Amino acid sequence: MTGLTLLQAVADYTAIGKMGAAIGAGIAAVGAGIGIGNIGKGALESIARQPEVSGDIRVNMILTAAFIEGVALFAIVVCLLIATA
Repeated sequence: MTGLTLLQAVADYTAIGKMGAAIGAGIAAVGAGIGIGNIGKGALESIARQPEVSGDIRVNMILTAAFIEGVALFAIVVCLLIATA
């Protein structure tokens, strides 16, 4: 009898867990967008101040944006795996 009650309690929290995973995926996407936007802003300001080093700044900007994108993708995949479990 206690096992059935425990299973019912877990089933009730499954929907809340899936909702939390979906919210986490959304926050990860928004955070990545804000981070990449700040990188672009900083890079454009730096290029405007020193146009002669624009190539180095551009390379570093793209590399950093790729790292942020990878971390965000990893976070979204983890949240989706939680949601499907």
